[in-house]
Amino acid sequence: MCSGARLVDSPGTASLSDSRHSASARLVTNPSVSNAALIGRMLGLGWRYRARCLLVIAQQMLRVVLQLAGLGMIGLGIDVLRSYVDPTATAPNWPLGIHPPASWSPLAVTATIAAGIALFSLAHAFVRFLAEVSKARLVERIVVDLRSRVYARLQRLSFRFFDANETGSLINRVSGDVQAVRMFVDGVMVQVTVVCLSLAVYLAYMLQIHAGLTLACLATTPLLWISAVVFSRMVRPEYMHNRTLVDKMILTLSENIQGVSVVKGFAREPEEIAKFRAATSDVRTQKHKIFWRLSVFQPGMAFLTNINLIVLLGYGGSLIIAGELRLGEGLFVFAGLLQQFASQVDQIVNITNRVQTSLTGAQRVFEVLDAPIEIQSAPDAIRLPRARGAVSFEDVSFAYRDDVPVLLNVSFSVEPGMCVALVGETGAGKTSLVNLIPRLYEVTAGAIKVDGIDIRRLHLDDLRRNVGVVFQESFLFSNTVAANIAFGHPDATREEIERAAQIACADRFIRDLPKGYDTVIGEYGANLSGGQRQRLAIARAVLLSPPILILDDATAAIDPQTEFEILQAMDAAMRGRTTFVIAHRLSTLRRANLIIVLDQGRVVQVGTHAELMADEGHYLQAAGLQQHAVHPGMSPPTARRISA
Repeated sequence: MCSGARLVDSPGTASLSDSRHSASARLVTNPSVSNAALIGRMLGLGWRYRARCLLVIAQQMLRVVLQLAGLGMIGLGIDVLRSYVDPTATAPNWPLGIHPPASWSPLAVTATIAAGIALFSLAHAFVRFLAEVSKARLVERIVVDLRSRVYARLQRLSFRFFDANETGSLINRVSGDVQAVRMFVDGVMVQVTVVCLSLAVYLAYMLQIHAGLTLACLATTPLLWISAVVFSRMVRPEYMHNRTLVDKMILTLSENIQGVSVVKGFAREPEEIAKFRAATSDVRTQKHKIFWRLSVFQPGMAFLTNINLIVLLGYGGSLIIAGELRLGEGLFVFAGLLQQFASQVDQIVNITNRVQTSLTGAQRVFEVLDAPIEIQSAPDAIRLPRARGAVSFEDVSFAYRDDVPVLLNVSFSVEPGMCVALVGETGAGKTSLVNLIPRLYEVTAGAIKVDGIDIRRLHLDDLRRNVGVVFQESFLFSNTVAANIAFGHPDATREEIERAAQIACADRFIRDLPKGYDTVIGEYGANLSGGQRQRLAIARAVLLSPPILILDDATAAIDPQTEFEILQAMDAAMRGRTTFVIAHRLSTLRRANLIIVLDQGRVVQVGTHAELMADEGHYLQAAGLQQHAVHPGMSPPTARRISA
C-alpha cells in the first residue's frame, strides 16, 4: 500500500543498478600490458624530476667516494703499523706520493691517519644527511604531483566511470598505488643508477689492487643477475593479486563505515567483523606467499656473495704470502670493497621487489590516467554566460549499457520559466532524464538543446553553471554550514548565503546550531537530520541563481510543514527559472506548469495536473492510490475525485 501510494520512488532501482556498471568504463587490470611499456612510462615520469634525481645520485656517489677514501685510509694505517712492527714488510703506498716527515714519531703518523679517517667519516655523515633530505623532498614532490594528476583526472571523468568502479579500488589507486609508482623513481631508477655507478667504482678499485683476485672473487656475479630476473618473473602475478585483495579489503571497510547504521540496525556486527577479518586474512595469506619466496631468495643471494669471501681468504692469503699483495691496502681494503660490492648486489633483491610493486601500482595508476574522458567541451565550444532557460528533448534515447535502454525516443519542449514535474514508477527513467541535462551522462541518441543549442556544442563549465541540481541524497562536505551553501559560489557574501538559506527555510535551524553558519558539519552531514541536509542542498542550488533548476525528489526527506514552507518560499525563487521537479506529492505536482509521465523509459502522458486527472491513465491511477493511502477507508474513485 505505502509504496503504491507514491507517485515516484527513489531513483536507485534494482532494474537499473546492474545496467549502470558499463563495461567500457570499468577499470580492468590488463595482464597483457608489457613490463617494458610500463617501465618506459615510469622512466618518463622520472625524467620530469631529473634535476632532483641527479642531485640525489650525485650526493649518493659522493658518499661512496668518501667511504672508499676512509677505507683506503684504514688500509694505509694497517700497512704503516705493520711497517713499524716488521721493517722487512712491504713499505706503505702513500696516496699521491705524500709522505709524512721522517722526524715524525709512529704515534704522530698514526694519529694523523686516524684524524683523516675521522674527517672522512664526518664528511660522509654530513653528505648522507643531505642525500636523505634530498631524497625525501624528491619523494614528496612526486607523490603530491602524481596524486594531484590522478585526482584531477577523476574530477573530469563521467558519472558512468564512477558507477562502474568500486570506491575502495579508486581510493587505493590514489593512495597506495601512487606510492608504488613513486617507489620506482627513488627506489628503482635512482637506486639502480647508484648501484651501477657504485659497482663500477668498486670494480675499478678492485682491479687496480689485483685483477686476477677480482675476477676470481666475482665469478658468482652472473648467477646473481640471472636469479634476480627469474625471481622477478615469478612474483609479478602475486603482487598483482595482492593489490586486488587490498582493494577488496578497503571496499569492505568503506562500505561498513558508510553503512554503519544499517549494520547496527540489523545487529550484524559479528558478521561484519568476520567479513573484514576474512578480507584481511586473505591479504595476509597472499602476502605470506610473497614473503616466503623472498625469504628463500634473499638468503640464497647472500650465500652466493659469501662464497666470494672464501675465495678472497684462500687466493688473497696466498698472494700476501707470496709478497704480491699488501695486508692493509691490499687484502683489508679488498675485503672491504668486496663487502661493499656484495651489499650493492644485495640491493638487487630489494630493487627486484620494488620493481614488481611499482609495475603493479603503475598499471593501476595509468589505467586511471588513461581512462577516456567521455564528456568534455568541444574545441570550438560555444560560451553561454547566462541561458534563458528553454530546454528541449529531441528524440532522446539513453542507456548505461548498449543492451539495456533506459530512455527511448523522449521528446518534449519546455519554455523558459516553466515548472516541469516528472512522474513515474521506480525505474521509469526520471533521474536518468534530468541527469542528461547538465551532461552528467551523454545521450545515446537524439539531442538535448538549451536555448536552441545542442548541449554538446556548449562549453561544459558554462552549461553546468547554468543548471542547479538538488539530488535526492544530499551530500555535504566536512566544512562549515556557510562553506557548504557557498560550494558552487565560493565568492558569495554572507548576506547572499543567508538569503539562500532563508529561501530554503534553513536559516532558523542554522542559527540554532552552536556556531550558526560557522558550525562545522560532520562527515556526510552526520550531525544533521535528513530534512536539514536537504534544505542546505536546496540553499546551495538557490545561491547560484541558475536559470535551470533540477530538484530530484528534493522534498522527500522533509515533513509536511517544512515542505509547505519551502514550496512557498521557492515559488518566488523559481519565478523566471526553468525547473524540473521529480516529485511524488500532489502538493508539488499541482504547482507544475507541465507534468511528464514516464513508463519504462517512454513518455506516456504530458499535461497539467487538471488535464491528467481528467484522463484515464498512469497519473490518475497513481494519484488515486496516493489519496487512498492517506484515507484507507475511501474507495479509489472517491480518492481520485479528491485528488483532482
